[in-house]
Amino acid sequence: MSTGLIIALIVIVAVVVVVAAVLAARARNRPGGQNLKRRFGPEYDRTVARHDGDTKAAERELAARVERHGDLRVRPLEPAERERFEARWAAVQEHFVDSPREAVTEADALVADIAGALGFPDGGQYEEQLAALSVHHGHRVHGYRRIHHAALTAGQDGTGGDTEELRAALLEARELFDELLGAGHGDKNRQRAAIGSAPTRADAAAHADDGRTRTDH
Repeated sequence: MSTGLIIALIVIVAVVVVVAAVLAARARNRPGGQNLKRRFGPEYDRTVARHDGDTKAAERELAARVERHGDLRVRPLEPAERERFEARWAAVQEHFVDSPREAVTEADALVADIAGALGFPDGGQYEEQLAALSVHHGHRVHGYRRIHHAALTAGQDGTGGDTEELRAALLEARELFDELLGAGHGDKNRQRAAIGSAPTRADAAAHADDGRTRTDH
């Protein structure tokens, strides 16, 4: 075999290896299957359930969300903005002690406002804002869905579920709020620790209720 032929074969093999590597990398980055499960977390399972177990239909929906919102870049919050959002959340928790239904309505609006401030779609477009949040906060986005439903129910019939249901919705929404506030800050862990460091009257009430429940049993 001539030297020229050997060199040509080596070049062909090298090209095939490079093409295969490129295709493999694209496959790994393509929003589908395991990539979607990792990205969306619990939201993946909720979407599959909403499609009656049709995995392909659910993945098409989730992939479309990634296509629309995957390139979204969060706008860092100014220190004064963060302080205002922190103060508003503290006020929500204080308000919950005396007026749970009004507090969940305020929390729903607050999550929408901080998401909008970070660059997500405006809160007036709830479904689109929820979809965008699910792409970047799939493990926490259900907190927004839950608090929004609680706020709508409270506004429609004046009851809005019992206090324990509303408290659970508020706590789940707070997890998303903390994550969003951290996303607008350079040090997410420090920001979360600061938010969760000081107990509020609402937290104290929740602990008191838990203690009474254990005593009753």
